[in-house]
Amino acid sequence: MARERSSRADYAQFKQMTTRWRDNDMYGHMNNVVFYEYVDTAVNMWLIESARLDIPNGEVVGLVVETACTFHGSLGFPEPLDVGLKVSRIGNTSVTFEIGMFAANDQNAAAEARFTHVYVNAKTRRPVSLPQQLRAALEQLIIN
Repeated sequence: MARERSSRADYAQFKQMTTRWRDNDMYGHMNNVVFYEYVDTAVNMWLIESARLDIPNGEVVGLVVETACTFHGSLGFPEPLDVGLKVSRIGNTSVTFEIGMFAANDQNAAAEARFTHVYVNAKTRRPVSLPQQLRAALEQLIIN
């Protein structure tokens, strides 16, 4: 059963990213593994720029504990990529991001990913409560 694609209106913030020649596979489109590179980059860019996390030198780091991606269409070099970001769940020690990847002129996502971080102490790797500054920033990505 096909899942309905999300639209640009479903995301709180966007980043435009540049695809690279090496992103394409032998079939002439972006390889599925590369989608995860863009997801990871978009989330970490947001954490650095908007949540002001000191990656990789901070006391708290987010470890990926779950990912998923649904593919609806092709993307690839040389097309730019618009990456939408929102938060679907904020827990005590974790957060789930949802990421939509769009061709520049398409209103519907070519791919949709889910990415869950558990925040831990950088040295002990034990879970910690989300820092207040991070929680406040994450709340700005919730779509009602």
